[in-house]
Amino acid sequence: MNIAVDARTLEPERRQGVPGPARPPSPAHVIQDDDEALAVAQRLAAAFRTGASERDRASARPLAELDAFSQSGLWSINVPRAQGGPEVSYRTLAQVIAILAAADPAIAQIAQNHLGIVAAIRTVSDAAQRQFLFGEVLRGTRFGNAFSERGTKRAAEFDTRFTDAGDAVIVRGQKFYATGALLAHLVPIVALDAEGRAWYAIAERDAPGLTVIDDWSSFGQRGTASGTVLIEDVRVPKTHLVPAWKGYEAPTADGAVFQIIQAAIDAGIGREALDDTVRFVREKARPWIDSGQDRAADDPYTIQAIGDLTIRQHAAEALLDRAGLALDAAVAHPTAESVAAAQLAVAEAKVLTTEVALAASNKLFELSGTRSTLAAENLDRHWRNARTHTLHDPLRWKYAIIGNHALNGVNPPLHAWS
Repeated sequence: MNIAVDARTLEPERRQGVPGPARPPSPAHVIQDDDEALAVAQRLAAAFRTGASERDRASARPLAELDAFSQSGLWSINVPRAQGGPEVSYRTLAQVIAILAAADPAIAQIAQNHLGIVAAIRTVSDAAQRQFLFGEVLRGTRFGNAFSERGTKRAAEFDTRFTDAGDAVIVRGQKFYATGALLAHLVPIVALDAEGRAWYAIAERDAPGLTVIDDWSSFGQRGTASGTVLIEDVRVPKTHLVPAWKGYEAPTADGAVFQIIQAAIDAGIGREALDDTVRFVREKARPWIDSGQDRAADDPYTIQAIGDLTIRQHAAEALLDRAGLALDAAVAHPTAESVAAAQLAVAEAKVLTTEVALAASNKLFELSGTRSTLAAENLDRHWRNARTHTLHDPLRWKYAIIGNHALNGVNPPLHAWS
């Protein structure tokens, strides 16, 4: 098998993995309804905001925060009611993620692939597999991810493969951008079968042959630990083999679920950057010498700029809300038309949440002045996080699918990035 960097050739220090976390000693709480989900998110956000800047500065791994997050019940909010879950609306789920991302976007992103996998299991797994895997989620088990690879020609191309071994499969490959794997209990690995179809092979975090390396060095989203996963003949029971390919052979909302969570993270980053700008201008910034004002908050040009950012942030949040409604309709009744409507609505939200997160985190410094760039403030984390996270899905292709549908009636493609 030809992979971009053969795991066997890595230096010994690169092959040193990090042990996985213990499973929670008691079952997680189960959220009862949408209102409780939002209330729990607000409570957790208040706790996560404290220390978020220092965690970013130290590239700290938020294990205690993740334990609180997954035990709170928010990691099972899209488990169907038929399997004992809350099944809150995706409109609410997007709001939950935006609330948490405002406090610490790294923590919010770690949950993204877990929630996406839950959605995929609902779509493609049989009844027995759904009952088993959702039972794990309801107990507080966290899914990570080992999806993307470096070195393949396109993001949706994979060299990781598995072979049949009776009641199990043997998986071999190498992954990167593995957000959540470091602190997960189970790691879904995207691997191809002999026919080239993609499956989620869900391995135990400490399975023999599975090595998670803490080598994430990006300037943003530092706490996600989105580094390398080595998969060297990892044995995965067939009970844990989920047919991911089925989620894209016919119209389903699976891709839009992954995408709306991305947009919600960006919405949260934009909101916090704008709030920190307002706070800094009120409390620390100085008015420009020609303004004739005693407070920076009374500078008319600053007022205009804050007004512009506020409108754009509210517009982004409104599009996110609209996308959630469209996604709920598509999940309830998946057709070519309803799924396309959800994909397009999510794409529109993704465009605006990206643009306002970048604009707000950049304008922060212009309006707040040089003092806002001091290391003690660490306000650059908002821009670093926005710039890093918004690179997941290029906006030029969001504009393209929206425009192609408007002009030519062409529905978006079916995959996890659309």
